[in-house]
Amino acid sequence: MPNLFTRLLNERDFLLADGALGTNLFSMGLQTGDAPELWNIDYPERIADLAQQFIDAGSDILLTNSFGGTRFRLKLHKAEQRVHELNHAAAQILKQQADACEREIIVAGSMGPTGEIFAPTGTLTYDEAFAAFKEQAEALKDGGVDVLWIETISASEEAKVAYDAAVSTGLPVVYTMSIDTNGRTMMGVTPAELVQLGSQFEHPPGACGTNCGVGAAEVVAAIMNMKTAADQDQVDPVLVAKANCGIPEYIDGKIVYSGTPELMANYARMVADAGARIIGGCCGTTPTHIAAMREALDGYQAGDKPDLDTLEQALGAISTGAKAQLNGDLSVAGGSASGGRERRTRRSPRKVK
Repeated sequence: MPNLFTRLLNERDFLLADGALGTNLFSMGLQTGDAPELWNIDYPERIADLAQQFIDAGSDILLTNSFGGTRFRLKLHKAEQRVHELNHAAAQILKQQADACEREIIVAGSMGPTGEIFAPTGTLTYDEAFAAFKEQAEALKDGGVDVLWIETISASEEAKVAYDAAVSTGLPVVYTMSIDTNGRTMMGVTPAELVQLGSQFEHPPGACGTNCGVGAAEVVAAIMNMKTAADQDQVDPVLVAKANCGIPEYIDGKIVYSGTPELMANYARMVADAGARIIGGCCGTTPTHIAAMREALDGYQAGDKPDLDTLEQALGAISTGAKAQLNGDLSVAGGSASGGRERRTRRSPRKVK
């Protein structure tokens, strides 16, 4: 039987992913500093409820509650011995929701960064990272996911080792990186380099792209830069865009995202025009936003890529670095990928979507 992710990708123009996990779980009682993955055992009904909300909103792809599911992340919560239990449960919760749905729903196994720094700058070795990612990937596969989904990566070396571990399971693999530093990842990787990374893998990725970042406009610009790089290299990867819901603002002691359902609907169409075929939301994106995106994409035929003025008017400002890349100049801010890597000297913060 063909893999569900691969088959639906071949059958449809667009696949709509889900929205935020962590920021929606906060509204359901998750506290700052808690590990969302523990809720797969402690409050599975809450995870299932959020998944159902995204199904009802029209999502075709659901990501498991396992972003911080490696032993490195779970060690921060004294749960490093529970990798298989927590990841398997994350997959099973969504698998049950998907199986009960009348339409076909793809379950994607979320795999986030380790939070560790690779040698020689740090101490993490390839073998240690591979073992950790493989442990998580196998647990997600055992739980029934259709595809493994590596997300919010900043460094090329971590993307590669996570990909190597995930692809060893035999499942399709998606990888996305967070473009959040003037048109590059925190470690200096450009959208073009992100696409080119896929050509280094022995097995081609099921899809690649960007998630999180600093706003919907920047994600659209990143996808345009990826599409340009792919065209120049004469490759045609499936591109993924999961943008944050507008820009975060600190209001009355809480982080609030500025994006309205209308803004996210505009983003969905614009990023489709830019070249993305898998479209969803990241931090701050609720089922209400996803429903607006579903309506925007249903029956939509992608058109010409948006011009910068229209993009900024509709979705917000774009960084100088991203604009420069669109104009063919990769020298503006951020340096090379290796230069970005040298500048990073601290543990990456735990991201909660």
